Amino acid sequence: MSTPTPAASLAASPIPVGMPGNDNTASNFVTAASPLPVTPQPGTPAAEITGMPAADSPDQTPHAAPATPIAQQPADSPSPIHSLSKPATGALPLAPRPTALPGKIMIVDDEIANVLIVKKYLERAGYRSFETTTDSTAALRIAQATNPDCLLLDINMPSIDGIEILRELRKNPRFRHLPVLILTANTDEKIKLMCLELGATDFLLKPVDPMDLTPRVRNSLQMKSYQDRLQHHAAELEVKVEQRTRELEASRREVVYCLARAAEMRDNDTGNHVIRVGRFAGLIAKTMGLPDWFVRDIEMAAQLHDVGKIAIPDAILLKPGKLEAEEFEIIQNHVKFGHQIIEPHAGSDARLMRRHVEFGSDMLRNGSALMRLAASIAQTHHERFDGTGYPLGLAGNDIPIEGRITAVADVFDALSAERPYKKAMPREKCFKILEEGRGTHFDPTVLDAFFNATKDIVRVQLDFMDHVEPNKPTFAASPSE
Repeated sequence: MSTPTPAASLAASPIPVGMPGNDNTASNFVTAASPLPVTPQPGTPAAEITGMPAADSPDQTPHAAPATPIAQQPADSPSPIHSLSKPATGALPLAPRPTALPGKIMIVDDEIANVLIVKKYLERAGYRSFETTTDSTAALRIAQATNPDCLLLDINMPSIDGIEILRELRKNPRFRHLPVLILTANTDEKIKLMCLELGATDFLLKPVDPMDLTPRVRNSLQMKSYQDRLQHHAAELEVKVEQRTRELEASRREVVYCLARAAEMRDNDTGNHVIRVGRFAGLIAKTMGLPDWFVRDIEMAAQLHDVGKIAIPDAILLKPGKLEAEEFEIIQNHVKFGHQIIEPHAGSDARLMRRHVEFGSDMLRNGSALMRLAASIAQTHHERFDGTGYPLGLAGNDIPIEGRITAVADVFDALSAERPYKKAMPREKCFKILEEGRGTHFDPTVLDAFFNATKDIVRVQLDFMDHVEPNKPTFAASPSE
């Protein structure tokens, strides 16, 4: 019969609680620091049960320090409660919670378990913003409402499969650069090729490996962020280009107007004549249904119709009374003087002087579309529809449309505006004179457009009316009159 083991020996020695033979694992053992309840054997002394020596024992050294009540412990002594929540000196601190990573991730899978697993993996990586659904019919609506930065999309789903969702997404320019990662257990190469052709970004095989999932999602979000920055930068450039274009357009208008006014100021102070002619020409072109860009350009270009007057000698341009035949020939050729402004010629070259009508056209010909249009107007606005005009004697549709339009606008303003040397004619008389020139001086189609725009024509007259000083000296009439 075996001798019973004393209780003190049980309390002092380790007791295996794990698998037998696994004596190297500390967690599989309970030591005297955490005593187990022991059933005393009959006749066993109390000292052996508690592990403390008897009072009369010669060995006064206890096997374990007696427990001290918490209330009697020193103030600086750590309590057992603190020792549980505060790591011991030298122990490694707990790992901090990962910082939330940017990006909204949408997960679409008809199996809730797959959604939860993928979301859990990504949360461990630090992502916090999610949109999830197991209803494939709601995927497009949710994407429209939440605008995700990355989409994890299952392929095999009831009602609407992932391929159809991907196809509809790519039809929307808003989701053109949205990264779409396909979640699938299908290894069919045809399905993979179809997804790639529809714009899939990447593939993840089920069951999803977190070591594969996290970097692919991270790379997709970085790509989306880069695309967003590019689009934002492109939008900023468009705004700047538009602003710069408006500034250039305003400066171009100012330059055209200043050049036109420079010519007009040498011709008996004709006031707002150039502005009115430009506005009239624009109204006629608009009524004829010509393109908007042409309407805008002709409104500016027509203001330069008499720019060649800059090169007309003062003795002729400002001569009081009637001009001689030779002088009037020079005036008639004023549209050719523009070239001489850029390349001065010898004053003795009378032949070139007689061809000065061409110079205004040449000055403007080599430039932008606007200046080429102005050059054409400067050269052809004195042509007549029956071929009896100058300087080229063009007839009918051989006269450029801008020349035919400006001819009507210029003559009407010359008739209806007051000048130092004449009174303004009544509007009805001006209209009658224009009608008398139908088919001879003026293109009938252009003339019809002018009369159809009469209401706007009158408004321009009122807005840009001249105030002529009554005591100004009288000079010769300009060739447009």
